[in-house]
Amino acid sequence: MPNASQPVPPITPPRVADHLALELLNTVFVLNGELVDSLQGDNDVLRWLADIDWPVKGNLANSKPDTLLHSARTLREAIRKLVETRKAGRRADVAHFNAFLAESQSHLKLSPGKGGTLNLEREWKQSTPEEILAPLAESAAELLSTGDFKLVRQCEDSECVLWFYDRTRSHHRRWCSMAACGNRNKVAAFRARRQPTK
Repeated sequence: MPNASQPVPPITPPRVADHLALELLNTVFVLNGELVDSLQGDNDVLRWLADIDWPVKGNLANSKPDTLLHSARTLREAIRKLVETRKAGRRADVAHFNAFLAESQSHLKLSPGKGGTLNLEREWKQSTPEEILAPLAESAAELLSTGDFKLVRQCEDSECVLWFYDRTRSHHRRWCSMAACGNRNKVAAFRARRQPTK
């Protein structure tokens, strides 16, 4: 058992989704049989954003503690509800999510590239937690409106809660990860086949 005076190391969520919005959903996952939320404070959100290559340039000094955490969790659950609704083929209520999208403020920016070329980038305003999370909301909106939902799947392991976008060539991906859930299920199926029938 860790010493109470020592800080608990951050829990890193698995990176298996192949889509930014689904990676946010996967910040809640099963670890040692327990459902774990890897986002426990503003610093966890900032660390996760850096891990997905979304550096935060804004300053949260004027924000109350855990406002970024609250916004990230709110966005995550709004996305989860819409993904589940869309996956089930039901009509979605998008008003709450659209309010989040309305906070996004961005503009296009040209920057010099190699050999005299120009690169076109989108730059987001990052003054508030909602603005910091705006690219995630936009990514989710694109997935929800144009994504192939036959390829948006939840891991078939009965104890796993992870989502992924199946980008395999055959589109037969069943598990969040072959190394974890896939292997465990294949071993269990093999053992079941090897047991003698009574």
